[in-house]
Amino acid sequence: MVGERASPETIQRIRKQMGGEKGVIEQYAGYLGLLARGEFGRSYYTNRRVADDLTAKFPNTMMLAAGAMLLAIPIGIALGFAAALRRGSLIDRLITTVSVIGISVPVFWSGLLLMLVVSFYLKLLPPSGTGELRFLVLPAVTLALPAVATLARVTRTTVIDILDMPFLQAVRAKGLAPWRVNMVHVLRNALIPIITIIGLDFGSYLNGAVLTETIFGWDGIGRYAMEGIIRRDYPVVMGTIIVGTSVFVLINLSVDIIYHWLDPRVRLHKKGA
Repeated sequence: MVGERASPETIQRIRKQMGGEKGVIEQYAGYLGLLARGEFGRSYYTNRRVADDLTAKFPNTMMLAAGAMLLAIPIGIALGFAAALRRGSLIDRLITTVSVIGISVPVFWSGLLLMLVVSFYLKLLPPSGTGELRFLVLPAVTLALPAVATLARVTRTTVIDILDMPFLQAVRAKGLAPWRVNMVHVLRNALIPIITIIGLDFGSYLNGAVLTETIFGWDGIGRYAMEGIIRRDYPVVMGTIIVGTSVFVLINLSVDIIYHWLDPRVRLHKKGA
């Protein structure tokens, strides 16, 4: 906080102001008191309230996460469904191969590659920035790529399992159109694992896509956390971790509630218990 050449007197004065002379238990109780009031302390680097910075930056991360999931959900489910309906075909093998590549490629590599091609060679979009839609496209696509691959693989596996179930023979025997069988009976039964993946991905994005936000200069809580780590700004690091953990818990709770609404077996199991 005061630099490497600070005098011992200055260091002692700052330590006293921060409560460093108190016992560990007393310091911990004081921090819990701050959390109870919705405070996370002040940044060592800027002296700004961490709560104010998180409030300002979280909407940007929410925008990025929502943009990535809006791309990933329809594309991933559609690819997985197409691969399952044509299992063993060239389309199935192609989608499976692309999914494996999408899961394997790290976001920092795909992000830099997109920036190189789209921004520097084609000059279609700006390489970095925050706020406008044109700044959102590249980071959202970078985040969406692994999510698309994961959703495609999970959807394919789940749909194949459901297509082999005996109840679909009875459904088809009723003379329903194939699209109705697939959309109503197959897709709805496949949604539970799909929603699990969506919830986990969305929770991770809201925790702050650290690498993606840092690469593209997107001013969200992921980049904020990275800056705090580099500067050893511990109130910032602790604040982002606490907020991220809380968001992840709320996302998982929401997923459990959606389970209850989608699958009657969940409600019946709870009643039987």
